[in-house]
This record gives sequence, structure tokens and C-alpha cells, in this order.
Amino acid sequence: MSRYDKVVIGSSLKAVLYAFTNNYPLFFAEERRPFRFDYLEPDVDLSCLKIPRAAKSLTTFHEAKVVGYSKEFLWERLLFLLAVEGRSPLSNLCGTIRYDGNTVTCSNEYSKIMEFTFDECFYFGDDNATGFVGQKSLDDDRYICYDYIAFNRGGKHEIDYIKTEDDFVREIWFYSSDRIDGNTPVKDACAVSILSENQLSDFDYSQTMARFKTIHEMEHRGMKGLFAHDYTTAGNPKHYKFRTTSLYRERSKPKHEYEPEAPNITIPQISEQDLLQDLEPACVAYDRLLRYW
Repeated sequence: MSRYDKVVIGSSLKAVLYAFTNNYPLFFAEERRPFRFDYLEPDVDLSCLKIPRAAKSLTTFHEAKVVGYSKEFLWERLLFLLAVEGRSPLSNLCGTIRYDGNTVTCSNEYSKIMEFTFDECFYFGDDNATGFVGQKSLDDDRYICYDYIAFNRGGKHEIDYIKTEDDFVREIWFYSSDRIDGNTPVKDACAVSILSENQLSDFDYSQTMARFKTIHEMEHRGMKGLFAHDYTTAGNPKHYKFRTTSLYRERSKPKHEYEPEAPNITIPQISEQDLLQDLEPACVAYDRLLRYW
């Protein structure tokens, strides 16, 4: 059985940053990968991780939206470095984590794969980990929903991002389609909504309606489908209607307020920005790996 002084439980970006900057081992049973369109601020410098500065300008209907590094890319880089240094012993192989007040048992779908004890635990949230915290109250009962939409016709355009004034389809992110190999000019879309639990079961807020509202927002801003090689009697060009298909919906769980179930378990109250400021000195410990990037 292994024994650790301090461990981190969770796989959110904050959990991975905390483990990396403090050189603590990281364990998780639920992968909390950042949303693919979550970005850091453009002025954040990650050169210490050998990531070149690359501010990205997104085309919108107003002024360009400038974003920094992808949070997902940073998350993957940090997890890789932790794994190579042995600071993520189980990586993503663990299915459940159970703490009985003394021993932590990690299991996959077939059997127990590891047991360990700790002196202090820093908990960042993991729905497949039990015995660490108890639910105290519901911070926010709203879900963030991501509706992915395929454009079978009308997917070639220059727009990258649309912001609306509604909670339903609040943002629309356009990206080079994953359905087509290579760097295709055909774009699919992801519509981001903030919905309550009741709205999730209401057809008016379903994937189908999110798809319809996405098309409405595009047409409302003057976007048109493919040119139909024909003209109206008034001489205006005709365009085909957008043809779309709902791919799938993802949703994040509502935020809860937790209470540690043991005195040696801590829920760190630290911001992502503070952790990012500690990255550069923490990278010194990984210099033998980073020098080859």
C-alpha cells in the first residue's frame, strides 16, 4: 500500500494546476476536460511550458474577439507532464475512488487497482469519488448545455463566433468540422445555453429547438446558405436554406457547496488566475522534460 503526505483529488483545470504547481500526486475517476472553446486571456504567458504565444482573433459581426491559449490544450500539457513524472499514477484508468476515513481504494470496472493513505487531501470535485465530502447546499441549479450541430449545407462562411442576449443559445461557436478529414472550410457549430433542470425536459429547450434557434440567429444577422445559381425576378441572388443535423448534447452538472467529511480534507478556495501566476516557478521541476520541446 502506498502512502502520500498530500494528494489532489479531481481532474478540472484548477485541480491539475494545483497538483502541478505544488508537485502533488493527482488522482481522479471522472475526467473533467475543459470545454473546447474555453480560452485563457490573451495576455497569459505560457512560454515556461514551451507553448508559443499565439493570440487568436475570432471573426464576429462586431469587433474581432481576441482569445488566448485553449484551456483544453493547457490541461492536456500539464496532465502529460504530471504523468511522465509519476505524479498521476493512475492517469484515466480509475473508474471509482472510495475513502473510508483511513484508506483510499481505487478501482476500475473489473477490480481494485490501488490502495493508498494520505496525511492531507485537497479536493476539487469528482462525482465518482465518495467519502471525501458531503453535499452542503446547491450553489446553482442551472446547467451549461452544449448542443453540437452539423451543417450539411451552408457550412462555408467566415464567422467564428456569435453572442446573443438570451440564456437559450447564448453563444454560438463555429469550428472546422470534425466529420471531415483535414482542415476543411466546412464549419459545424456548438450552441451554448444556460438552462434550469425543468427546462432540460421541456421540448422548447431541446436539441431540436437549439438547432432552429441557431439558424434563426444566423439568418437574422444576414448569413445565407449556398448560392443557388439563380436569381429572383427582381435580380436578387437566390440561396439555399441551411441544412443541419443535431449531433449530440453535452451538459455540465450544477455547482454544489461541499463540506469535508474529515479534518485532513481541504477544499481549496483559490482562483485559476492565482494558480496560473505560480506556473513559471513550478516549471523548474520539469526542466529536464521541457528542454526538449
